[in-house]
Amino acid sequence: MSSDTELNKIRRYFNPETSLGDEFIGVKMGHIFVLAKDFAGIPIDEIETLLEHPVHEVRVGAVSIMDFDARDNKTTENQKKELYDLYIRRHDRINNWDLVDRAAPYVIGGYLFDKPRDILYSLARSKNIWERRTAIVSTYFFIRKDEVDDTFAIAEILVDDKQDLIHKAAGGWIREAGKRDPEKLSVFLDKFAVKMPRMMLRYAIEHLDRHKRDHYLKLKKLM
Repeated sequence: MSSDTELNKIRRYFNPETSLGDEFIGVKMGHIFVLAKDFAGIPIDEIETLLEHPVHEVRVGAVSIMDFDARDNKTTENQKKELYDLYIRRHDRINNWDLVDRAAPYVIGGYLFDKPRDILYSLARSKNIWERRTAIVSTYFFIRKDEVDDTFAIAEILVDDKQDLIHKAAGGWIREAGKRDPEKLSVFLDKFAVKMPRMMLRYAIEHLDRHKRDHYLKLKKLM
């Protein structure tokens, strides 16, 4: 299932500086997702064993199983808590952008939807880039439920972040939240467009009309 062609393709998507220690073998993500679906429902300790594996694609399989389980209506609240606890406890193994993006929306966001969300604000202030990315990516679930306040609040914490992988995530989630509440997006951009990293701003305004995009880009150039 692995190939040199796929391996070269995968390596183009990952920054060597933020993928230190990751071992890639070149398996297509689609194959991993199909296999993970077949193993959905395995015991939590077996998922943790997969998370401990040095091969990145194996850990993709682990977080994919977690995602499938978190989405499953048959998964009990206690099981969802176990998935949530595993993610938080073993964040050291959820250590690249694709692992976060695959599991955080439902494993973290879905679990926290009807609970206090303080941990997301702690993660947003973490020194660990992947914990910060988890904070914003988890709010995807809230956005789907038309709750956007946490997305904008966490994006405000991240507006001075130095990492482009945070700029992309925060900008993209601001954009998606803005689809649900354009007025709150405008308020956020009016306040932060000048200081936002350029990439974050470009992602955030991507779906605005040309006049509004030009307006915010000009504000940025006036710095």
